[in-house]
Amino acid sequence: MSKTKGKSICIFSAKGGVGKTITTINMAGIFEHLEKKVLIVDLDLSSGGISVALNRPFEKTIYNFVDDYNNNRYKDFKSYITKYDEYIDILPSPKDPRQANKIDSKYIDILIDKAESNYDIVLLDTNHILNEINIVTLDKVDNILFVMTNDPLDIKNMKSLLSIFHDSNITNFKILLNNSTNPFKDYFSIFDIRNIIKANIDYTITSSFYLKNMDSYVMDGQIITLLKNMPSTFNKDYETFMMIALDTIGHTEKERNKLEEGETNE
Repeated sequence: MSKTKGKSICIFSAKGGVGKTITTINMAGIFEHLEKKVLIVDLDLSSGGISVALNRPFEKTIYNFVDDYNNNRYKDFKSYITKYDEYIDILPSPKDPRQANKIDSKYIDILIDKAESNYDIVLLDTNHILNEINIVTLDKVDNILFVMTNDPLDIKNMKSLLSIFHDSNITNFKILLNNSTNPFKDYFSIFDIRNIIKANIDYTITSSFYLKNMDSYVMDGQIITLLKNMPSTFNKDYETFMMIALDTIGHTEKERNKLEEGETNE
């Protein structure tokens, strides 16, 4: 019997610096709680930082996958993967930014298919530019999670981006308002933001999730949502991350119980 196709989620934004990478990593931790095999694909091809943020050295990257596939050397998808733990793997961005320009967008479609065949969840972290690579990715994935902040420029750019999506009849997206990136920026109410961007805010990460010592977690390669005290220390934000995950894969009784009880893997 063939394996069930996994779910793919692109984490995207209208502006840089909104916390896409940290959101992607924390979502991977939540899916691990749900006992899902997760692949994080670093599609910020010129300046990706997933492997750095998780403190994992690596040998092969997306570039190696594309180069081997293009030259008939491809054999096994898992040979390009860097392991984080039992549940989470990483496919890093190219080591040399110049290699990013050598990656044809047609191979992104193939990459996502391969990833979905090998994993329950595929999380694709991107930059915020609407280039050909990202357009192919956004068109290919099952779900899109927009990350935005309470910043006037970000809100303006999000309004423009959502207009493009509306004109293109793209509806498979949710919007996450991330107040933890810069808790001192609190210019607009959620009501105001909704009126400006003409769309709903589906999820909110509170300013309480702002961590002054985030660099120390990065240096240790830790995922915040995998820490034992996460459900109690950041209860509301833990529930938000869990709700995003459950909305993506569909709720089951076991998974609803995990959300209600704040259960974590030991």
